[in-house]
Amino acid sequence: MNAQEPEAGAVTRESPIGVFDSGIGGLTVVRALRELLPNESIYYLGDTARVPYGGKSAATVQRYSLEIAELLLGEHCKTIVVACNTASALALPELQATMSIPVTGVIQPGAQAAVAATRNGHIGVIGTRATIKSGAYERAILALDPAVRVSTRACPLFVPLIEEGWLESEITDRIVRQYLDPLVQDGIDTLVLGCTHYPLLRKAIARYLGDAVDLVDSAENCATAVGQLLDAKDLRTTAATKGRLGLALTDPPDAFLDVAGTALGLEIGTVQLRQVIHPAKI
Repeated sequence: MNAQEPEAGAVTRESPIGVFDSGIGGLTVVRALRELLPNESIYYLGDTARVPYGGKSAATVQRYSLEIAELLLGEHCKTIVVACNTASALALPELQATMSIPVTGVIQPGAQAAVAATRNGHIGVIGTRATIKSGAYERAILALDPAVRVSTRACPLFVPLIEEGWLESEITDRIVRQYLDPLVQDGIDTLVLGCTHYPLLRKAIARYLGDAVDLVDSAENCATAVGQLLDAKDLRTTAATKGRLGLALTDPPDAFLDVAGTALGLEIGTVQLRQVIHPAKI
């Protein structure tokens, strides 16, 4: 990442923030980090060889997450951001207990922002089937405010639409309406985008919901949480120049990388390919 690499195992203020996702959707978190913390360097690792995590067992998601986190430790990252709702729901406690550096997920920051935003106490959450089935957002929200009502909805067609680049189309608008209408009819006033892909559909979702429902982007709130963590741990970079962005995948990229780069305004250079190591014991 840097011209002068730190010694093996060393972590400094100039070390990169490590970010991982099961695929490339977590680049929405990278964009939010770049906007909020422009001087920080970031190393992003997408486990494209094993995407999606959503259909895997909890034990498998935990193992995959630990393996990817170990690769980020090898990059001398000073903190790890789990930019995947499924991994945040199923593997975050184990990662936080195992890793030698701080680990942040996307669910708790999103839950906190939703509780702060709601006016009528009724929050909607959309996500993949695995994230919704886990109940992680409901638990996080109700732990903050037991009086809040939470309505959830799995939106499995959103990710394929996004990966096809159909961010602005009549078909997309119709599917958005189909998924979100029951939540609107149910009376939500706040909606959590509970998948790191979903901010790419923010315009289409906002167009349907109008001003009556506030959108909570877990990526943006995760970036805020990371900034607060860096300050608390005295890990914020002292660099005055823009941080570097490194991107690595565990399988060659598909067309979605171009879609994400264009839609998010990220300057994506050379993509590294990393092999996942399967240690006998982590």
